[in-house]
Amino acid sequence: MFSSPKPILLNLMRIFILGAAATCSFALADTEKLPAGYYDIGQMPTVAQIAGWDIDIRPDGIGLPKGEGSVEAGEYIYEEKCSLCHGSFGEGVDGYPILAGGEGSLTDMRPQKTVGSYWRFSSTLWDYINRTMPFNEPESLNADEVYALVAYVLYLNDLVEDDLVLNHQNLADIHLPNEKNFVADPRPDVFNQRCMSDCKKDEKITIASSAKLKVIPPASASHSISTFVNQSGEQVYRRYCALCHKSGLGGAPIVGANGDWLARMSVGAPALVQHAIDGFTGSSGMMPPKGGFVNLTDAQVGDAVLYMIEGSH
Repeated sequence: MFSSPKPILLNLMRIFILGAAATCSFALADTEKLPAGYYDIGQMPTVAQIAGWDIDIRPDGIGLPKGEGSVEAGEYIYEEKCSLCHGSFGEGVDGYPILAGGEGSLTDMRPQKTVGSYWRFSSTLWDYINRTMPFNEPESLNADEVYALVAYVLYLNDLVEDDLVLNHQNLADIHLPNEKNFVADPRPDVFNQRCMSDCKKDEKITIASSAKLKVIPPASASHSISTFVNQSGEQVYRRYCALCHKSGLGGAPIVGANGDWLARMSVGAPALVQHAIDGFTGSSGMMPPKGGFVNLTDAQVGDAVLYMIEGSH
């Protein structure tokens, strides 16, 4: 006669439950030893990982890395990396931001918000260039190059002399003209609780106040929305594509350089247009979908590609 397996199974279950309970008790004991705010999840970030995120710059200069750059050095870097979009004198090209000028225009119907006319702190200029510029290679500049570019942009706005050498010690001493015209937002922070039951009906919700929008008519018919949507291939190229296809950045074929387009044209114009729309990685470079300008329509991208092809053979 064989004994029933039930007692064996029950004993195994008891052992498993006791073991699980012991494990839980150890886990709870370990959690209780952790300092407040720690939950034993993930891992402690390294000094290098923290440094990669800790790059914010305060208006008083706290956070600036050591380094220096002159107006003269900044001019050369600016002409190479910035002038294609912002113009040689900060005037802006094909709709890209204007960096200089606009003094006294903030009360106009169409104010020019530049570094010299609108910005509040010089540290913001350093921080913005360091994080996002050049447009096609953000965070590729070293600290000395950023200091030099900031010095040159300040010079374009007649805020510093041409012999300035900017560094982490004197940047905060440069005050922009519009600094004192910024005011603190007096509105308090409001934290509403989410309604989970017996919520107000839509018809009982009213708007207590709203901002008054000033509708500014276009300066001329050439700036109408319909004209913008129906830009020609050349206009689209100059505003969105020339950044890479005029200089060859990132391996982009240069417009007018027949050799850059011969191999690419072997697949045919329709395929090239589709590559530009969807994005494509080739042997000598990478084309992001629509060049990164997802606001463009497929037709606009196609017109720009055909314009570039026509000008390259």
